[in-house]
Amino acid sequence: MPAPPIPAGGGRDAWSPPREVAPAEREAAVWGALDEVLDPELPISLVELGLVYGVEVDSATVRVMITYTATGCPCMDFIREDISDRLEQEPWVDEVRIDEVWSPPWTSARITESGRAKLKSSGVGV
Repeated sequence: MPAPPIPAGGGRDAWSPPREVAPAEREAAVWGALDEVLDPELPISLVELGLVYGVEVDSATVRVMITYTATGCPCMDFIREDISDRLEQEPWVDEVRIDEVWSPPWTSARITESGRAKLKSSGVGV
């Protein structure tokens, strides 16, 4: 059976490198990536749960300020690893720094409206 024809303009000549993310777009890209990182115990993202206090982007270095739902959270290492793994998928990220923030402490008031709706639909009361 012959190989299917390559569409006009297709094949390896159609490849183009990933689009460069402009510095002004990088912070938004980081927030979007963090919104894909799910909490290990709840069916919502770390952003929706209100664990991400802020991000800073300096060229190819990303600094994420996070907290946890409790000082003894058993998932701290998993969360840090998941954040690093996801952000390192961005082609322009060379380094991820994660700083823990304990003040102000996390409360359920930090959960976003979309996070509350997802928790409610999963049977989790807030």
